[in-house]
Amino acid sequence: MTPQPLADSPTASAYLLDVTRSLRRAGRLPTGVDRVERAYLRALLDQDRLVFGLVRTRLGYLLLDRAGLQRFQDRLEGQLPWGRLGALALIGRGDSERRRAESSLRRDAIARGVPRRLPAMLARHLPQGVSYVNVGHSNLTDRVLQAVEAQGARVVVMLHDLIPLTHPETQRPETAERFANKVERVRKHSDLILCNSIATEAEVVTHMAKVGAVPPCLVAPLGVEMQDVVPEPFEMPDGFDPAIPHVIILGTIEPRKNHVMLLDIWDQLIAEGVPLQLVICGQRGWISAAVMDRLDQARDRGFPVFELSGLIDGEIAHVMEGAAALLFPSLAEGYGLPAIEARARGCPVICSDLPVFREVLGNNAVYLPVNDQYSWTIKMTELARFVPPSWQEHFNVVLRRL
Repeated sequence: MTPQPLADSPTASAYLLDVTRSLRRAGRLPTGVDRVERAYLRALLDQDRLVFGLVRTRLGYLLLDRAGLQRFQDRLEGQLPWGRLGALALIGRGDSERRRAESSLRRDAIARGVPRRLPAMLARHLPQGVSYVNVGHSNLTDRVLQAVEAQGARVVVMLHDLIPLTHPETQRPETAERFANKVERVRKHSDLILCNSIATEAEVVTHMAKVGAVPPCLVAPLGVEMQDVVPEPFEMPDGFDPAIPHVIILGTIEPRKNHVMLLDIWDQLIAEGVPLQLVICGQRGWISAAVMDRLDQARDRGFPVFELSGLIDGEIAHVMEGAAALLFPSLAEGYGLPAIEARARGCPVICSDLPVFREVLGNNAVYLPVNDQYSWTIKMTELARFVPPSWQEHFNVVLRRL
């Protein structure tokens, strides 16, 4: 089904989608926010009106038309290869995949310009009545927001969460201040703020109301489409026993995801001889050196804790479909796409008792108190010791009475 035009924007003549985040993440496995930006790219390309793309590169700004955006989408999804490196790619720093992506975008762009020429570039190519859409938390600078406002564009920004402000202890030291400044720019310049949940909207309104007027907000839960992801079996790490139940946790290894509590629980389960394997799917993140050390030790000592990174969607689906449960012990979340994906695949979810999980999962999850290690340990023990009844047991009972 073709998505409807951007909500509350009946007169928009064109969309200007910021795809800076997708450029910066070229060649990497997509995170939740990456998936959202890609979903918007697909949706806006399906619209029957003009659509443009804005990209901040290392050397300035690029403007793409529909054809350029379509080629960018095809490359992101692996349907086209990134092109050859251009001469400008040799200037400055950056990984090779991003350099190739920037070179491809420069060739596809209908306009390019140094930062100070951004307003003129937009004025030369954009029609009146544009909606600027930014859902990637990237490129939200005064320069960009003022430049699109100068064209009379409507500014629509998605805020996925305010976790750097509500849980600064889970972030790098410099993140909270940087993010606070970004949120303030969103408050001052946005005509509409998109929120993925009622819980996120409440945090946004509460925070912004302390400093000034709050722009209109629209709650739109994120979508999950699993039909195109086919489970792809792959070889599990040495020591994994398919005959023993396993549970998984999916997401970047960083403090907010609460891997440390799970590792504490598994230390106890191992000591008690409880047969349950923990599969950790995700890239190593930030300020988690102690967790990384424990993961390395678990691997070296042959513990039933397995770390899988770099999995594609089909491989994650395979691990998920064989799991006894997806664990989501996060300290904070803006939405929680892995939990939605797990339920869509029929995998049970055990998660922290957070308002956003209650909102998006309803009765489709088991809720446990955040950081209540005892409750989580009991639930893991129950999972390990559950043995489904067999037909043999059934007939042992019935045939004695026949």
